[in-house]
Amino acid sequence: MDLRQSILKVLAYFDLFDYPLTKEEIFLFLDQRVDANDLKTSLSRLATERIIFKFNDFYSLKNESGLLKKRIDENNYAQTLLTTARRISKFLFRFPYIKGVGISGSLSKNVANEESDIDYFIITTSNRLWIARTITHLFKKFTFITGHQHWYCMNYYVDEAGLQIEEKNIFTATELLTLVPVCGNGTMQKFFKENDWARIYFPNYKLSLTNPPTKTFHTGFRKLAEFFFNNKFGDWLDNYLMQVTKKRWKKKEEKVKLNIKGNRMGLNVGKHFCKPNPAFFHASVLSKYAARLNEIEKQLSKANASEKYFSLAKKEV
Repeated sequence: MDLRQSILKVLAYFDLFDYPLTKEEIFLFLDQRVDANDLKTSLSRLATERIIFKFNDFYSLKNESGLLKKRIDENNYAQTLLTTARRISKFLFRFPYIKGVGISGSLSKNVANEESDIDYFIITTSNRLWIARTITHLFKKFTFITGHQHWYCMNYYVDEAGLQIEEKNIFTATELLTLVPVCGNGTMQKFFKENDWARIYFPNYKLSLTNPPTKTFHTGFRKLAEFFFNNKFGDWLDNYLMQVTKKRWKKKEEKVKLNIKGNRMGLNVGKHFCKPNPAFFHASVLSKYAARLNEIEKQLSKANASEKYFSLAKKEV
């Protein structure tokens, strides 16, 4: 594939979120391996042709300088929120059956503002995901009292028996590679190795194979809960909680319920996973991305046609 097309594919994806990128970031998300000088030359050419626009060290498909200030402001705010997110991740790691915690969502991409949530990706012990999720979500109920519920968005769980992500596309690959591991004792490392498929989409991006140093906290509550549920009753309870959650969320989806931000609420439920229904956001992003790529393809066709015209004109002269 033409390098210019690859560059535009990267910018088109992040353009959906009004997020300009540096040359180094574009390199990481390219779908092909490339020489740094070739990348620099292609970026310069695209900017000269005004197919893309450069603001200081950042590139965008939109000729809007305000996007640069927006990005810098959100990056700065994210640094403060990341400190909070790491502290809470270590706290969540103390709960029963929690084997790994990472920061996901926009914050994992160093983007946040005053209305941002803190999203977490959580790995649990095999066949105890639903007990772990229920306990952590019962705790979240108390955070509404202090108005900090947006700091505890635990919306994606997998257990050690289902580490590989089922949906394999540019959206999940981007989310996976930008995930910030905080706690795990080797569990997060196993997760990244199981999902090495993401490098098919981004061969220049290195997976976070470093092992978070946080030690497992064997709190009294954790020890007691795991002792109490490590038996056939625990097996039954985990299945029961899964079925209860599945029925409750099915009703929410049928009623077309929306969250505070106006987005459709939905949950995909399985024995080894619990995640937002991809049909309500994930699919929307991919659809918009495909439409944006079609626009760019038409724009490139016009530019190439113009280039060929002038090339022929020069030969005639």
